Amino acid sequence: MVMASTYAISGIPSPKAFGHSHSDSRNFFLSSNRSTSLHSHRPFPNSNLNSKFLSPPLSFSSSSMASTIRVTSSSAAVGTSSSSVVVGDSDLLIVGPGVLGRLVAQQWSQDHSGCQVYGKTATTDHHDELINIGIIPLLKETTLPCQFPYVIFCAPPSRSPDYAADVREAASSWNGEGSFVFTSSSALVDCTDNGSCNEETPAVPMGKRPRTDVLLKAENVVLDYGGCVLRLAGLYKADRGAHTYWLKQGKSDLRADHFVNLIHYEDAASLAIAILKKNLRAKVFLGCDNHPLSRKEIMDLVNKSGKFSDKFEGFTGADDSLGKRLNNSKTRAEIGWEPRYPSFAEFLEVM
Repeated sequence: MVMASTYAISGIPSPKAFGHSHSDSRNFFLSSNRSTSLHSHRPFPNSNLNSKFLSPPLSFSSSSMASTIRVTSSSAAVGTSSSSVVVGDSDLLIVGPGVLGRLVAQQWSQDHSGCQVYGKTATTDHHDELINIGIIPLLKETTLPCQFPYVIFCAPPSRSPDYAADVREAASSWNGEGSFVFTSSSALVDCTDNGSCNEETPAVPMGKRPRTDVLLKAENVVLDYGGCVLRLAGLYKADRGAHTYWLKQGKSDLRADHFVNLIHYEDAASLAIAILKKNLRAKVFLGCDNHPLSRKEIMDLVNKSGKFSDKFEGFTGADDSLGKRLNNSKTRAEIGWEPRYPSFAEFLEVM
């Protein structure tokens, strides 16, 4: 039996309601760099890819040559303070190595033998955990005189007074040669009538809501640097997701027919890595399982699975907004990616 725990996804209340500040809490939002479609972005040249983007203040001379960095923060992770670190051409920097970031680290390390993975955090609270799983932890304020060929930003906006500035700092840690990916959210697709949406659906315009504006501004920074944006639907796994939050509540005053879009954590990580490996520039992608479910359908599946100790009684609301039904077939075709868990129902069967 899986005990219910608190977490949430697109179409339910803000992260503060659940008391979580992990890097994956961004799935409450949907960000967009424009009030147009998911794939509307600045064109980029066929050669000298970064010539039209903002150049990081530092750069490697060649992707084939390792660069040495010195971690100057006195409070940096054990083993990195006051020591030289060689950055190889497959090394990865993860800003915000939470649940999703750690899965990215695991999969990336398996695919790139001998690489090193670094994780930037706001505090030292989980540094021992990161070291134990092979991630070299660095504090947010750690000065890195050199850059990385691969950077992924997974940190949530909830703990940042200036999220766009944090993203800009991460972008400046990228040498412009491999890939920079920012994990955003699909909750900003401009649809609240349970309609069908995809990569071409217009996004929520700037100024509509303060918290979505935060992500819009962050995405603009990423695209200006030539990085890619991955807008993820509601993240979940057995003990984490909207289903666990609703199980803990027992019943909810939300409306039952609101459609929710999902993607398993492992699939979100594999999609992010697939995008990193493509070395693309200034593109926006969508991450979902292509099997949207109403809130009622999700909890009916949970109740019928027999794999959770709690039972959900039902949704009683009728006044909140409806959701959307996402399809990311264009992303799949361009990246060459398919999820391990094609739907929430199929995940429950093998859980």
